[in-house]
Amino acid sequence: MNPVRLVALLLCLAAAPASAAKHGTGFAGNPKVRAFIREMHDKHGFDSRRLAQRFALTKPLPAVIKAILPPVDPGIRSWTAYRARYVDAKRIALGAVFWQEQHAALADASERFGVPEEIIVAIIGVETLYGRVRGHFGTFAALSTLAFGYPPRAALFRQELEELLLLARETHRDPLWFKGSYAGALGLPQFLPSSVRRYAVSARRYGPIDLAANPADAISSVANFLAVHGWEKDAPVSAAATVSGDKFAELIDEGIAPQKTPGEMASYGVAAVDAPELPAALVELATPQQATEYRIGYRNFYVLTRYNRSSFYAMAVYDLAQALRQTR
Repeated sequence: MNPVRLVALLLCLAAAPASAAKHGTGFAGNPKVRAFIREMHDKHGFDSRRLAQRFALTKPLPAVIKAILPPVDPGIRSWTAYRARYVDAKRIALGAVFWQEQHAALADASERFGVPEEIIVAIIGVETLYGRVRGHFGTFAALSTLAFGYPPRAALFRQELEELLLLARETHRDPLWFKGSYAGALGLPQFLPSSVRRYAVSARRYGPIDLAANPADAISSVANFLAVHGWEKDAPVSAAATVSGDKFAELIDEGIAPQKTPGEMASYGVAAVDAPELPAALVELATPQQATEYRIGYRNFYVLTRYNRSSFYAMAVYDLAQALRQTR
């Protein structure tokens, strides 16, 4: 699409919720919302009138659309800048404190699920600065805004809105009670409602689960998420690598799912000294106007990308975990 037309489209998407909020119409008259209410009644037995009342009390959030819009120049991605944002002195220091305060819960979760304590701490550190930055948006309003006002990802957020309503019913809470990120993520681990329903577990192994106020539940839930997605206990995550020639680009094109051992990668111009001979992928960490950094990512690295589908994210979690382990 022509860049000018793309910008115009994004501005229109942002303006639509803002206009609705200004005139106080909310979601009550939106035909897509009415269809969603009918579906929730037919599919899950929700009271249509009560659900309509919730939408009538909810207005679109222009700030949510603004936050989720992609950058004007999506080509500007810097590993150096991204890493510096999450692997810094403040996050390491606060992580050491969090680790000390939650040492019993972390030890229990690590033993229970086979995930290293520092990986759990690092994920919570990257996601919410150990609970300090969890978002202040009403989750029902945020997901409604995205489900009915952001076409590029409407299907995803419509599904998460459905999951939120089911979560609210299961936990005996009003849907308007939940608060979190602009994208609908909840609690210390920033689980979307679907992940809360599928992967949240109690540290006590019984009773209600609270990812917002109970760090132990958040710790166990992060570990459970990774375990369910295939975390391998005591297995490597990543190793440094160097490349030469041009053939290594074929490995980049294969993606981040582990396929070849470091020994097999050698014929593609990849060198990873003392790296375990297990299936891995070549990971490219680019920074504009700087030399690109390369590493290999094993199965556990791939599992980290199930939490957030970004190599930058997974590697930042790994590097923060290493720094935390050294500090510890």
